[in-house]
Amino acid sequence: MDYKSAARDVGKGQVSPVYVCYGTETYLLKEFIAFLTQKLIEPEYREFAVSKYDLAETPLDVVLEDAQTLPFMAPKKLVIADNATFFTGAKDGGKIDHQPEKLLDYMKAPSDFAVIVLTVEAEKLDERKKIVKGLKEVTVPFLPMSAEQLLNWVNRQAERQSFVFAEGAADQLILYTGGSLQALAAEISKLSLFVGAGGTVTGDVVDRLVTRSTEQNVFILIDDIVRLRLNRAFEILYDLLKQKEEPVKIVLLIARQFRIVLQVMELSKLGYSHQQMASQLGLHPYAVKIAAEQGQSYTPDKLERILSQLAELDYKMKSGKVDKVMGLELFLMRLAG
Repeated sequence: MDYKSAARDVGKGQVSPVYVCYGTETYLLKEFIAFLTQKLIEPEYREFAVSKYDLAETPLDVVLEDAQTLPFMAPKKLVIADNATFFTGAKDGGKIDHQPEKLLDYMKAPSDFAVIVLTVEAEKLDERKKIVKGLKEVTVPFLPMSAEQLLNWVNRQAERQSFVFAEGAADQLILYTGGSLQALAAEISKLSLFVGAGGTVTGDVVDRLVTRSTEQNVFILIDDIVRLRLNRAFEILYDLLKQKEEPVKIVLLIARQFRIVLQVMELSKLGYSHQQMASQLGLHPYAVKIAAEQGQSYTPDKLERILSQLAELDYKMKSGKVDKVMGLELFLMRLAG
């Protein structure tokens, strides 16, 4: 089941005795656990009716024993256990013997007063394992949203906080945060406070208020170069230099982005979807979408030449054969030309 279906069932009172939650979108996973807690445990009981364990340090037996022990002064209890790596194909280098088959035994006669939530931060589970097959019906994935889903999520969050985005501003916000839901939620709250109820967030407001990492600034710099917004591209470059960012690091980040553009182009020829590319490259689907758009301005040969030029620039910078800032400026001007 997906997390929306699981949340709907919980809202209707149809709660599973066990949930196996996996995925890399930890913000949604935490939201689901918070919603489950809110629906199951009254506020006055949460201090002693919610147990948390780390399976890297605690045997699964302890978790199951807790779930089978009557709750203290509360009708229900919630038992949360993180790092359930025995669901994945990862090698278990720990010293804990979990015996996951006991979880299948527990499912035959689960406690009617407890709900167990097992979490693991992994893109997928090992479906060859008996434990994964046995708990498939209660497995909930929390994976990165597609670009379209992410845009819809951002607009819904704005609606909940009583403001709207001007055309293109929501896309700009996603670009500036790299699609991280944690960062997006924080920035949306900040923007809401700035424009107030009924306000409109424009691209200029996003530009002024949203915090960007060095990696995101380089990402945006390249996007501006591709779209021939040269003045803004150089503004970003000079801001990075004012912040004492090392030109060699900026070159490496530029090379990384062009390498991604080339990889996305090659995978697209093989028929991969954006979601599949994101999984293959370890990127957010929104970053893949932007890379695909950037790639429309280049041929594979041109991208390879750019990467070769960047490698040469990196060598000249490190060997003192070119002034670092001037070398970077000249490269960007040639790139724009």
